[in-house]
Amino acid sequence: MIDNVEDLTVSYTDGGIETVKELDKVILSKGSWTTILFRYQDWDRAKEAYGPDKFTIRRYQKRNGEYRQQSKFNISSRAQAEALIQGLQRWLDDAD
Repeated sequence: MIDNVEDLTVSYTDGGIETVKELDKVILSKGSWTTILFRYQDWDRAKEAYGPDKFTIRRYQKRNGEYRQQSKFNISSRAQAEALIQGLQRWLDDAD
């Protein structure tokens, strides 16, 4: 298991192929509860190429010195990511 927040990843290899390739991550919060935003791509076996960028927010809890995933939210498309950004920006602007 992972005991260092910087080592948490969504990368996954199956049969020698990296089927989930992490492109970047932003650690949103650290501590006993950690939240990370990941940017990644899935391997498309039919096309033998990586698909479009995807995004996921993962929440981890540190127990007994190890991080365990507790929840996730997958952002299903670029349009959904943009709507999320616009909604947050509007709320932040309204709070000023």
